[in-house]
Amino acid sequence: MKTTENILIIDLEATCWDSRPPRGQESEIIEIGVCIMNAATGRISRNEGILVKPRYSTVSPFCTELTSITQKMLDEEGVMLEDALDILRAEYDSEELTWASYGNYDLNMLQSQARRFNVDYPLNDDHINVKTLFGELHPTVRKSVGMARALGELNLNLEGTHHRGVDDAKNIAKILHWCLKQA
Repeated sequence: MKTTENILIIDLEATCWDSRPPRGQESEIIEIGVCIMNAATGRISRNEGILVKPRYSTVSPFCTELTSITQKMLDEEGVMLEDALDILRAEYDSEELTWASYGNYDLNMLQSQARRFNVDYPLNDDHINVKTLFGELHPTVRKSVGMARALGELNLNLEGTHHRGVDDAKNIAKILHWCLKQA
């Protein structure tokens, strides 16, 4: 596993529904939670949630309940996906740093959204799937578990609001730092 001195950690939130999406709507990124973690110390130097305005969808009540993100927040504070990806490049050096996410959802979603909206993919090819890595390294779990359970297995607190990218990125960093110390 190739890592840079600092690792970019990303956690996405997307529009979601408690059943099928309404006609004409689709799952779209609504938040890019991001932090930079020093691989050696685990120290987080930057952390933010970039709110993204979806093009074809609106935030459902189910989605707001899960993430705490409202359509009003996106209307008032959200940026277009291209601008959010430019922020990753300019402010987080995303094309140079190894990056990590919990599972492959974020990797696949970023790739598909970049293709869907014909924008340049903003990330380095060196990706760490923290969910898989944790399953490989933990002495008793040895399987794929959710982020909250992984934190519990490590006796670490889930900080902030679960399913808010800005907070989940920091929680993923704690799990990744544990994994890097094992390797």
